[in-house]
Order: sequence, then C-alpha cells, then structure tokens
Amino acid sequence: QVQLVESGGGLVQAGGSLRLSCAASESIFGMNTMGWHRQPPGKQRELVATITNRGRTNYADSVKGRFTVSGDNAKNTVYLQMNSLKPEDTAVYYCYIENIFGRISMGQGTQVTVSS
Repeated sequence: QVQLVESGGGLVQAGGSLRLSCAASESIFGMNTMGWHRQPPGKQRELVATITNRGRTNYADSVKGRFTVSGDNAKNTVYLQMNSLKPEDTAVYYCYIENIFGRISMGQGTQVTVSS
C-alpha cells in the first residue's frame, strides 16, 4: 500500500492561502485518481477535489474557483492550492490515491484552521 504524508496545513486568516502537499512513497504515475477529502469538526468527511491520471479535475461546489488540485509525477506529490480561504474551510485535510486495481491509500491528515 502506498504511504502518504501530508504537509502544509496551519492557521491562516480568512482570505488567505495555503498549499497542501501529499508526498507518496512510490510513483503516482498511472494511478487512477488522486485527491483530497476533508473533515470539519463535528461533521462527516467530504470529498474536496480529485484529479484523474488524464488530468481531469473535479471539485466540491463549496471550493470551486478557490481550490486547485494538481499532481507532480516527478516528485510523486499531489498538491491542493487553497485560495480565498473561509472559516468554513477549517478541517483536517486528507489526501488519497486510488491505484489501477481500485485500492485506496489515504494519509494521516493535516489540520487547516481559518480564523475570521
């Protein structure tokens, strides 16, 4: 199973930006999909953004136009650029990778806190 380590979380004021990184222990080239979930305090985990092996992206309505997901095959890393952050974006963010067999690996999460 692929090991994933997220980084880049922290405390930011509303309107600010953060870039999350997710480093994989092996090549992400050819993976079916990659992306990010988040779990706000007291709420269920939700899908935030995905990117396929063909570069096709999809976003939750709540983050469209503000978040951008991308992958760097050379660095085996998936990114989530978050702009115009809002207090409701506060959550633990988890990256995931689905391989060609449908097996999903998920990281331990990184905390993002947006103050008003």
